[in-house]
Amino acid sequence: MVGFALSLRAPRHLKAARLVLNVVVYQCAWFACVLSAAAHRSYIGIAVAAAAVLLHLYVAPAPRRELPLIGLATLAGVGFESLLAASGWVQSPVLPVWMVALWAAFATTLNVSLRGLRHRYLLCAAIAAVGAPLAYEAGAALGAVQWVEATPALLLVGAGWALLLPLLMRAAQRFDGFATP
Repeated sequence: MVGFALSLRAPRHLKAARLVLNVVVYQCAWFACVLSAAAHRSYIGIAVAAAAVLLHLYVAPAPRRELPLIGLATLAGVGFESLLAASGWVQSPVLPVWMVALWAAFATTLNVSLRGLRHRYLLCAAIAAVGAPLAYEAGAALGAVQWVEATPALLLVGAGWALLLPLLMRAAQRFDGFATP
């Protein structure tokens, strides 16, 4: 029919499946990174995180739009984790490569499972301020991270993530490989 616009939007059930897959794949990468670091075999977690990023780019309708976001989030993570290590509250003189890989894997959630936080910067900051310290403490409980001073380190983690996540969500709007035309 002339004048009939063809919809390129994914059906609702495909969007839900993509969201669930994104959450599951990221959680697998998180556990692989944390548990393999605790077992002194961080190369396993790094490989799983890399596979998560590659899968994300494979399923992204516009993977070239996602690449700068993954790079930016990874660089932000390197800076933040380096600051955390330099604070002296974490027992790590150098930034572990598995943490860098985990930040790259985390970036895959920004335009998919965390998409609902767009334009909700205060909510985003609040979730990050609470959720990040919980995730880091879980990593410590599993043996991947050791605190020198847990309370100041977790306060720094919460404050840092409360600033970083809204900024990353803003960047995700610009570099969105899952946007519908």
